[in-house]
Amino acid sequence: MTQEVASFSAKIEIIGINPFVFVPEPVLNNLFHEFGKDKGPIPIKGIINGKSYQQTLVRFAGEWRLYINTKMLPKSPERIGEQVEISIELDLSDRTIHSHPKLVQALKDNSQANEVFINLQPSLQNEIVRYIANLKTEASVDRNVIKAIDFLLGKQRFIGRDGLK
Repeated sequence: MTQEVASFSAKIEIIGINPFVFVPEPVLNNLFHEFGKDKGPIPIKGIINGKSYQQTLVRFAGEWRLYINTKMLPKSPERIGEQVEISIELDLSDRTIHSHPKLVQALKDNSQANEVFINLQPSLQNEIVRYIANLKTEASVDRNVIKAIDFLLGKQRFIGRDGLK
């Protein structure tokens, strides 16, 4: 199956602290058709102002939005009102993020934290796994695995959230 690439211009807007663009309805309808549904997050990729991106298209407050982060477009929060050129297409590549072995071991070593982790919403599990998997140094991994376990045990904040329980 060949995927359609659509291109459009859009003005960067903001909701809360999050820069985004609205995706034109014809482009949305093509993505819905290719993806086979018009609900839930839709994995996409494309180019914004000449730079490749991979993102997830989401519906929030009744509107489909393509959120523009600083990885996609440097200083995006400072660029509200700017017109950008975007190409977009469905992205069916594997986006699985594997747990860092040190997180896996820490959860094995702490049955209470592991039970809390297993019972979390999948999106929060993924947020923890993704955060630790994207750390650059082993020292950062070590520090943050401890923080993650303490978070699961309700002892401290982690990933911008208060401890659980």
